[in-house]
Amino acid sequence: MNKTELVEKIAAGAGLSKADAKKALDATVEAIKAALAAGDKVQLVGFGTFAVAERPAREGINPATKQKIKIAAKKVAKFKAGAELADAVN
Repeated sequence: MNKTELVEKIAAGAGLSKADAKKALDATVEAIKAALAAGDKVQLVGFGTFAVAERPAREGINPATKQKIKIAAKKVAKFKAGAELADAVN
């Protein structure tokens, strides 16, 4: 499912116009993005948790040249599914 299809599902499920559903989805994504950038985690009970994790620096290998390279430390966004979502998928 892509963003357009998701907007259509939201609009149908909530009785909104597609434009309003797109605005709601965009606002939700921006709010989650802002919270993660601030170092907070976002918990949606029954759905899951978005959080920021630190990945340490490490050494890797360039597959083309087989030379060792240094991979810098960075922060990554992670999602852990909640129990209800996990049950729905299984």
